[in-house]
Amino acid sequence: QVQLVESGGGLVQAGASLRLSCAASGRTFSTYAMGWFRQAPGKEHEFLAGISWSGGATFYADSVKGRFTIFRDNAKNTMYLQMNSLKPEDTALYYCARKYSSGRYYSYRPEEYDYWGQGTQVTVSS
Repeated sequence: QVQLVESGGGLVQAGASLRLSCAASGRTFSTYAMGWFRQAPGKEHEFLAGISWSGGATFYADSVKGRFTIFRDNAKNTMYLQMNSLKPEDTALYYCARKYSSGRYYSYRPEEYDYWGQGTQVTVSS
């Protein structure tokens, strides 16, 4: 059984930075690609960024490219999302997820991820 626990969310002003963490249980963390998603009220899950099992490859959605950075520390079973220049439209519940499907290390499709955390709220005021 795999558990993912996000932390680091909060209420910040526009332009501020936050770093989210995703702590994973189990011994298989380092063998899976991972991703970050977010969901705003009344909207679908939005893919933000993906990272390969080794951390050597990353991919970003256009909405966060240049502002967010995904990275991982396999020795600590933890993945991170560094978020800079936050905007009010970044307000959402942020999730980390494990990609189980084969092929590319990232996917925009939530159904290609099997384990999800409970989410951490990020609220950006203007």
